[in-house]
Amino acid sequence: MKLSFHFMIVVYVLMVARYCYTGNNKLLTSPQNAQIQKLLNELNKPPVKSINSPDGDIIDCVPIHQQPAFDHPLLKNHTIKMRPNHYPNPKVDEIKVSSTMNASKDGPSSSSSSSSTTQSWHSNGKCPRGTIPIRRTKREDVLRASSIQSYGKKTFSFPPLNSIESELAINEQHEYAIASTSDGQFYGTKGALNLWNPHVQESNEFSLAQTWIIGGTYDTGLNTIEAGWQVYRDLYGDNNTRLFIYWTSDAYQKTGCYNLCSGFVQTNNKIAIGGTLTPTSQIDGSQYELAIFIWKDGKDGDWWMDINGELVGYWPSSLFSYLRVKATRIDWGGEIVNRGTNGHHTTTQMGSGKFPQKWQQWYRRASYVRKVETVDSSNYLRIPVLNAYHEPHCYDIMTRVTNEDDYWGTHFYFGGPGRNKDCP
Repeated sequence: MKLSFHFMIVVYVLMVARYCYTGNNKLLTSPQNAQIQKLLNELNKPPVKSINSPDGDIIDCVPIHQQPAFDHPLLKNHTIKMRPNHYPNPKVDEIKVSSTMNASKDGPSSSSSSSSTTQSWHSNGKCPRGTIPIRRTKREDVLRASSIQSYGKKTFSFPPLNSIESELAINEQHEYAIASTSDGQFYGTKGALNLWNPHVQESNEFSLAQTWIIGGTYDTGLNTIEAGWQVYRDLYGDNNTRLFIYWTSDAYQKTGCYNLCSGFVQTNNKIAIGGTLTPTSQIDGSQYELAIFIWKDGKDGDWWMDINGELVGYWPSSLFSYLRVKATRIDWGGEIVNRGTNGHHTTTQMGSGKFPQKWQQWYRRASYVRKVETVDSSNYLRIPVLNAYHEPHCYDIMTRVTNEDDYWGTHFYFGGPGRNKDCP
């Protein structure tokens, strides 16, 4: 009898040891816990310095040659490039980032004061030369994902090209208000995205504004490079507006992920990808922007990114198939996920949460993207012809193409409130 009792105790202890409860009541097996720790070890490289950000993030200053980019099998022997060989012509001119601007009836005047948005962690320190700032991935970040394997990955996130893909986008609950180029040959893009902090109803929904650089199709293995700002509670654990990047070379199937996983090579020690952007624009108040410039370096074919006048890093051309040569389409604008809670469209906002209406009345109210340009095969910046697409009644977009080299250039307003009387 004693032997039987002791045997039962041993079995019980072994069963308890095999499982572990997490803070959000997920029951994980020991192998799952080991998987999480393995992922954290891969993403969080040993830092030379760590900075506690006011928003709760921990920013690790990691030696540039030890960043996660080089975990990618195609980059095992990669030589880091600190600067591109070429810039598009005319010479890169820094987009003026607006702040505390006095609006005329047509928008800000050319004499308005300008300043850049910043990141929260900057108030508590900086990373030394030779390192890059990486937002530390925490255990709870991984546990918010639907699975360990899906952490940091998208299921579907691409503006539809035709009726078939439109149907797929609806089924996947992604909705858009975008301006898009026609099919062509493109080697870069430039624009300033108005920065907001939209309301997002559900933790597994997001709201963002970004640019997409696109090559190929779903059938042939879609390539994309993406960059912008987003609010995404399941990914970051809060409702802050954050800088993000993404890439895929196989239509989001196995390759690519958010921010600084393997692939993107960062060279900048000031900008933390995935970090909080602050301040953000206010209705009828100060306006802030995220200026994004991405172009293909003619010599090596890598895609370089500049944020607010800071050279950040590059996507090596070896990551891609179609984008190794060129892009065939470029998009700008907004995207949200609508989970249809209780059978209704959610109240997740896009942009400022306001619909664009009359041009003269919607600066400092609706969200915008201005000074939109593309890079052609001769390495010159060009004004693109834009086609608009949006979700009727829930979100909207208004484009304006101009040949004037003024503050606005070719631009558009976009966004909306989500659920409303016309979007039940």
